[in-house]
Amino acid sequence: MTEATGILRGIVRRTAELNWQPSPVAGVWRKRLELAGAVEAGRVTSVVRFDPGARFPHHAHPDGEEILVLDGVFSDETGDYPAGSHLLNPDGTSHAPWSGPGCTLFVKLRQYPGADRPRLAIDTASAVWRPGPVEGSELLALYRDPAPGEGFAGLIRMAPDCNWGRNIRPDGEEVFVVEGVLEDEYGRHGAGSWLRHWPGIAHRWQSPEGCLLYVKLGHLGRYDEGCRAPAPSGKTISGRGREGTG
Repeated sequence: MTEATGILRGIVRRTAELNWQPSPVAGVWRKRLELAGAVEAGRVTSVVRFDPGARFPHHAHPDGEEILVLDGVFSDETGDYPAGSHLLNPDGTSHAPWSGPGCTLFVKLRQYPGADRPRLAIDTASAVWRPGPVEGSELLALYRDPAPGEGFAGLIRMAPDCNWGRNIRPDGEEVFVVEGVLEDEYGRHGAGSWLRHWPGIAHRWQSPEGCLLYVKLGHLGRYDEGCRAPAPSGKTISGRGREGTG
């Protein structure tokens, strides 16, 4: 695979190697993984960090918002969400989030469209997981979108030495390594790695140390066109039309 490009089999971005870039709000930082559309109002996937005590002004979320809390505690008017919380806020949701102790989030903006969709909040730490398709794996479904081309999202837990075998995703896939290390033919992908495999690409997963993955499937046919990598780390992006934390 290529680093931050889509020339061969897909994209890999290692967030541990990227610099934090300032958001329009002091104390809120981000590492953008993909961007399509306007710089501050387009569809975007990011890792976002709130410093302790940081607050984001009240704002709306056209086409929705998805959040996975990686560490710390994320808060808004609906409650406090510790590490492992997964949130889906539908089109038109508005809030003024903050974090008392600080937190790190995996965030997807404008990827849950439709005002009639439910708001979902899952505590993955207490949720019931089911056995996966191979020994040493477990699955937790986060949501399956009924709209064509919007996809399925879930968590996959692989125990140490789990070998997934050959894997083909006809519609492609997006993977974020939450914990541990995932290995495939293209390298070792530590915590914070974000991978996108184009439709039809085959690979073999294994994890000598064990890992926890966020996986999204079935959405790339709609979103590939127009998607671009963000500016290189070290270059600050500024723009107008602020709408969220991504």
